[in-house]
Amino acid sequence: MAFPELCVPDLSIIVPTYNERGNVAELARRLDAALAGLAWEAIYVDDNSPDGTSEAVKAIALTDPRIRCLRRVGRRGLAGACIEGMLASSAPYIAVIDADLQHDETVLPKMLATLKGGNADLVAGTRYVEGGSAASFSARRSALSRLATWLTRRLLGTSLSDPMSGFFMMRRDCFDVIAPRLSPVGFKILLDIAGSARLRITEQPYVFGERFAGESKFSAQIGLEFLGLLLSKMTGDVIDPRFVFFALVGSIGLMVHLAALKAGLAFLPLNFRDAQIGATLVAMTCNFLLNNELTYRDRRLKGFAMLRGFLLFCLFASVGAFVNVDLAEWLYSGRSVWWVAGAAGAVMSALWNYAMSTLFVWRAR
Repeated sequence: MAFPELCVPDLSIIVPTYNERGNVAELARRLDAALAGLAWEAIYVDDNSPDGTSEAVKAIALTDPRIRCLRRVGRRGLAGACIEGMLASSAPYIAVIDADLQHDETVLPKMLATLKGGNADLVAGTRYVEGGSAASFSARRSALSRLATWLTRRLLGTSLSDPMSGFFMMRRDCFDVIAPRLSPVGFKILLDIAGSARLRITEQPYVFGERFAGESKFSAQIGLEFLGLLLSKMTGDVIDPRFVFFALVGSIGLMVHLAALKAGLAFLPLNFRDAQIGATLVAMTCNFLLNNELTYRDRRLKGFAMLRGFLLFCLFASVGAFVNVDLAEWLYSGRSVWWVAGAAGAVMSALWNYAMSTLFVWRAR
C-alpha cells in the first residue's frame, strides 16, 4: 500500500472487535481501496481478545498511521466499545462498521458525501430497501432480524427500515451531545442513538456479505439485550436496560429458591427455618453468578474480585430483604391490601439490590 502524508482525518471509522484477528488486516486493505483520496483513520476497539486481535492491529499500525488500536481491559460489549471509540475520535464524521467484513465498506464515500451535503445528521446502512440485501442470512437469522425490525418500528415508531443494522455514519458534534445518554450495554448502538435524540436520518442501501473469518457473535443473549434496550426506549430511558436483566435474573432466582426449599424439606432432614436459610444462600449464589454473566457481562468479576463481589452482593441482598419486609408490613398496617404491600416491598427491595450491586459490586455505569 502507498500511504498519504500524515494529516488530520476527516472521517474516523470505529471497528469494535473481539476475536477478529483473521479479519483486521483484510478490513484495513479494503478501507484503503474504498476510501482512496480521503483523509481517514480506523480505530479498532478491542475487548482484550484472547486470539491476539489487538496485537494484529498494532502490527499494522506500525507501518500505517491511519490505523489505531484501543484495547479495553475489564470491559466487554459492542455498544460500549463503539461509544469509547467514537469519543476517542476528533474527526468531524464518524462511522461504525463490523470487523467481520459483512458490512459493505464501498458505500462509505456515499455516506460521507450525504453528511457533507448538510441534509442529514446520520446515515444508516440498510439491508431492507431497494439496492440492499440480506441474502447471506440463514432462514432463522433472517426471521429473527425481521421480527426485531417489526417490533422496533411498531413499538418505537422509528422510520428506520433496518434499526438492527450496526453500520452507520454520523456527525461527531451530534454524537457528542447524546453520548452521556447512551447505554454501554448491548449490541444495538444504532437503535440507542436513533431513540435518544431527534436526528435527521437518511438511509444507504448495502448488500450484507458473508463473514470473512471467525465466528458469528449472534446469540440468545443478544436477543435479551435487544429486548432490554427496546423497553428502555419505550419508557423514555426511565428503565435502564441493565435493570431488565437484573429483574429477569431475580425472577429466575425466585424459582431456584422455591426449588431448593422444596428439596431441603423433602429430601434432607431439615426444619423449615434451616431449609429456608439454605434455599436463600442457593438463590443468592445463583443470582450472583447469573448477574455476573448476563447483567454485568461487560464488568465481569474474576478471581479474588469475584469472591469479594459475592460477599458484598449477599450483604446488600440481606439488607434488601429487610427493606422488603419492613416496608410491606408498614404499608399493610396502614391500608391492609396485602398484594399492594407485598408488591411495593418487592419492588423497593429489587431497586435497592440493583442500585447497590451496580454501584459497589460491579461498579458499573
